Amino acid sequence: MTVPAPTEAATAPAAERAELRPAETAEAAETPGTPGTENTAKGTAAEKWLSRLPKVSGYVQLGYEFGDKLSSFFIKRVRLDLAGAIAPKLGYRIQIEFASPKIVDAYLEYKPLKQLRLKLGEYKIPFSIENTVYPPLKFELIEYPLALQRLMGFDDVCGLAATGRDMGATLYGDLLERDGEAFLSYDLGVFNGEGINARDRNLSKDLAARLTLRPLRGLQIAASYYWGEYGTEYLRRVRYGAGICYDRGRVILRSEWIGGETGLPAPEGVRDGGLLESRGWYALGGWRATPTLTPLVRYDTFLEDTSSDATRQTNWTAGLLWQPVRFLRCQLNYTYEHYAARGTASRNVVSLMFSGIF
Repeated sequence: MTVPAPTEAATAPAAERAELRPAETAEAAETPGTPGTENTAKGTAAEKWLSRLPKVSGYVQLGYEFGDKLSSFFIKRVRLDLAGAIAPKLGYRIQIEFASPKIVDAYLEYKPLKQLRLKLGEYKIPFSIENTVYPPLKFELIEYPLALQRLMGFDDVCGLAATGRDMGATLYGDLLERDGEAFLSYDLGVFNGEGINARDRNLSKDLAARLTLRPLRGLQIAASYYWGEYGTEYLRRVRYGAGICYDRGRVILRSEWIGGETGLPAPEGVRDGGLLESRGWYALGGWRATPTLTPLVRYDTFLEDTSSDATRQTNWTAGLLWQPVRFLRCQLNYTYEHYAARGTASRNVVSLMFSGIF
């Protein structure tokens, strides 16, 4: 028995098969009142309705850490993320944290041009590379570097604990492009300066600025500046930093330096609480040995008070990131923590964290 050879229409890709239909068939499908048109209209309406529904995602991060006088299970983050579009150029995002219940992201984003975009609400402050470019599900280690934690609102020396976020408005965009990628980008933001879900406690507004250069594919160089006043006493909070990152193929190289000046509350009976100057830097390197396995190392040091070397903490971290499937990340970190202060013993800490993603 001879099997007939497939026709040109049967073997052509879907997009091409549409062009191979007889003219009368194509015209019939487009004629008003025909069943084909009705089904198409219903499908289009349904697609438009579905496109307005938010995309739901999230993750759970939990683990165990063991060290000198330390043995504990922990829940790091439990996030639910809702994101969608109100209109073609107007989007929104709402992200809720359940481990310590709060809204961490809630903003609108208007994108009329690549060169000019606007974000309004609560979100990550555009400062440093790691704070915005490497969120928890992209960040390779379990803990962020000390300088970022202590000077950008994670566990800030000024008392804020805001996961690097604040409420405000930011203009940003790509000024130059090369080979389809942004060569030069900018961020200009104004914020309350009081952290997550907090109204401003003074009449001044904090300013943040970042300039990012990408001279080569995978390479970015960024400079950041933050000026603000926090609290009812208008205490100074200034941050500045610079960093470089190469992340392409198997190679991960990243380093940032961050410094800051923080006004301190005055003790009772004293007019001026003084100014705390701090600085720190880190260097990270990693190698994607396989598509699922990445070993890493990081040197991380932070000097809380530049007038006293006894306030320095230095961490050496070795890590292993294993992601066997898209929806599961496994991270193993060993950290040696050294404290310059007399009487404060160094620590060895082993941490294991699992991220379940949905």
